[in-house]
Amino acid sequence: MTILLKEKNINGLSEQEIKAAVERSLAGRNLKKVLLVGPDITRFHSNAGFIINCYYHLLKDKVEVEIMPALGTHEPMTEAECQEMYGDIPYEKFLVHNWRKDIKKIGTIPVSFINEITEGLWDKGLDCEVNKRIVSESYDLVISVGQVVPHEVIGMANHAKNLFVGCGGKDTINKTHMIGAVYGMERMMGKDHTPVRKILDYCWEKFIDKRKYLFVLTVTTAPKGKIHTHGLFIGHERNVLEEAIKLSQEKNIDFVDRGIKKCLVYLDSKEFRSTWLGNKAIYRTRMAIQDGGELIVLAPGVTKFGEDEKVDELIRKYGYCGRMKVLELVKENQDLAENLGTAAHLIHSSSDGRFKITYAVKNITRDEVEGVHFQAADYDEIAKTYEIDKLRPGWNNVKSEEIYFIPNPALGLWIDKNRF
Repeated sequence: MTILLKEKNINGLSEQEIKAAVERSLAGRNLKKVLLVGPDITRFHSNAGFIINCYYHLLKDKVEVEIMPALGTHEPMTEAECQEMYGDIPYEKFLVHNWRKDIKKIGTIPVSFINEITEGLWDKGLDCEVNKRIVSESYDLVISVGQVVPHEVIGMANHAKNLFVGCGGKDTINKTHMIGAVYGMERMMGKDHTPVRKILDYCWEKFIDKRKYLFVLTVTTAPKGKIHTHGLFIGHERNVLEEAIKLSQEKNIDFVDRGIKKCLVYLDSKEFRSTWLGNKAIYRTRMAIQDGGELIVLAPGVTKFGEDEKVDELIRKYGYCGRMKVLELVKENQDLAENLGTAAHLIHSSSDGRFKITYAVKNITRDEVEGVHFQAADYDEIAKTYEIDKLRPGWNNVKSEEIYFIPNPALGLWIDKNRF
């Protein structure tokens, strides 16, 4: 069964409509054990938390149910975060994905295929490594829930990415991220059929039994922090992704009528506590900021750079020093060559000198911020100067200065329509 559900009014799908679709997706299934795979707190506005809560309550009295957030390389969710995002599901039902340890290799993507789809920019093979629970025979059904939205590594997030990257292992995560960085994120963001998407489609088609996996994809926005679910797409085949991409391209891409000279991006401290996550402020605006402009990242919750100690150490060591410099460093330094996902992140997070990046922080020192090649500012001072509580999404005029304000970079992509 395939369910393609779109909103009927500007307020999005109702909870009743979503619950009904979730219930329909389970009709006629004889299940004993189910794994629910959803995003972590950094995708709070995906509405996946509500949807997984619906699945849990529909299944729990008849079926053994477990939930595994697709962390990728992110920190595990705390009990408080699970409760905030997923509601009243008991915390003991949550499993933690460990991208370094809980992994099974299920196949290899050949060099010839990768070389072809990257136009000769990458000439190494790639192992498809996934959390062993994803392919465990103990589950009758794996239900993958998540948001389709523009993404810097793959073009449009979710579908097979939720399994093979969100629940993936070191080789898959590192190499897909680096392939995306080498190919060029401006060539991919907001698009389907990118090289990284083709790699994950290959894994999806070649290495698993598709009938065992059900995708539940949302397209959302969150005006004033309130989630609006514009579409819900449920099914086993790729067409649910394609329908979600069409809607997300309509809802989540903002074409600005001129290049932005000064852009302020706010990072909610509940979602963004590292630059590894917070640099979405850079990825999602780089196609809209004019040369010589400035991006100010309002980051009251950022306390570190990487999501784990090793990644944090590497970011502090090499910093956000630009694409060509990072490629040189990868050739010269084994620690970076063995952590290509981090190298890719360093590439993604630099403007390559096109515009200035300033982090306005409260919980990390100026020396630390400047040590990774960003400018540093005091959060409270910036918040007061630009009266951020009064800013509205989009263009603002503050003390005769034109400012473009983005309250949550994770929910969209901003593009200068005259340049790209």
